Amino acid sequence: METRHHAPGLSWAALACALVVASTPAFGQTTAHGQPDIQGVWTNFDPTPFETPDDIDLERLAPLAAWFPGSNQAERAPAAPDPNARAARSADPWGDGPGDALRNERRQSMVVDPPNGRVPLRPEAIANRNSNLINLTDGWLTHTPWERCITRGIPGGMFPGGYGAGYQILQVPGYVIVFYEMIHEARVIPIDDRPPLSENIRLWNGDARGRWEGDTLIVETGNYNDQGTIGTNIASRGVRGIEQSEALKIVERFTRVDDETISYSVTIDDPKPFTAPWTVAMPLNRDNTYQIYEYACHEGNYGLENSLRAGRAEDGTTEQP
Repeated sequence: METRHHAPGLSWAALACALVVASTPAFGQTTAHGQPDIQGVWTNFDPTPFETPDDIDLERLAPLAAWFPGSNQAERAPAAPDPNARAARSADPWGDGPGDALRNERRQSMVVDPPNGRVPLRPEAIANRNSNLINLTDGWLTHTPWERCITRGIPGGMFPGGYGAGYQILQVPGYVIVFYEMIHEARVIPIDDRPPLSENIRLWNGDARGRWEGDTLIVETGNYNDQGTIGTNIASRGVRGIEQSEALKIVERFTRVDDETISYSVTIDDPKPFTAPWTVAMPLNRDNTYQIYEYACHEGNYGLENSLRAGRAEDGTTEQP
């Protein structure tokens, strides 16, 4: 596993201080250092299917059905926005559950380009993904980096996973920090003119550079290694376990559209697993009552241990691969 170092010029003490004092001013304000203000705690709960449901391509999803019963079934469409939903939730905080995100716009899929809402996967990428799923218990390398408690990846860490859905965005001079609840990752994005890293330096989550265009934060990331996967959680359906290459490049856009919402989109370009670039778009909803808890992944990672143990039981041996 690679050693991570924080960005030069940003002390962890400053980051910790920002975590304590950050707040979310009214929409349209700027930070003290002049950036459009996107700070606050945001969630990505959303029942929208990651891809447009169709007749289900068995070649793509059959292995998922073996490991996750019900994953081979069509997903329900999200409910139409209910103007009374927020008031009802205040009276009954559990209501339909935060995963319903009732104020989100109804849409066919999170994938918005191609227009059919389907990720343009290459057959060989599908075959590799399926092989890993079918042989999941053979060893730890058949599991995604999330199951191994390394990372959910970027952009995979932004995709809804059903839980651990909190994100705290902080802004300090020269940086935007996105603190992820799941796997407690802190992503430090420089907002300056520094050059990118050498092509010889390859990272799990790439090398990000951000800039502001009006009220939109644009983040371009490259310099990935080829050890990660584009999607790690079953909620990303057929993209879960699709292996990335060192050619992966992404462009993210964070736009504060009102006091309660950030419009997030990401375009993913990797010619090895995909036949064309594709784009995901979704809202991030502000939630001042949401508590971000520690995600002690390794301390409670019984899933990976038990998966490997089950594989050895099937092999008739107690030795780990």
